Amino acid sequence: MSLIISGVDILGYVAGAITTLTFLPQVLKTIREKSVKDISLMMFVIAAVNEILWIIYGALKNDWVIILTNAVILCLSLTMIYLKFAYAHKHPSS
Repeated sequence: MSLIISGVDILGYVAGAITTLTFLPQVLKTIREKSVKDISLMMFVIAAVNEILWIIYGALKNDWVIILTNAVILCLSLTMIYLKFAYAHKHPSS
C-alpha cells in the first residue's frame, strides 16, 4: 500500500468532504430547532440505503474515498432518521 496520495485521491477526498457538508446543515438545524415537521423520512431512508450500497461498492473496489465519504453521510442520514422519530412527539403529524 502506497503512502503517497495522488491528485485524483485528493480530488476525491475534497469532493467527498463537500458532499458530506450538504447533509450537515440539515442535521444541525434539526438538532437546534428540535423540529422534524418538514423532514422527509423516506428521503433519509433512501439516502441511508444508497450509502450502504456505495460503501459495499467502495469496499469491493478497495476505494477509501468512496468508503469514507459514504460512511460519514450514512451516519448523518441515520442521525436524521433517529431525530425524525425522537422529535416526532413535538409534531404528531411529522
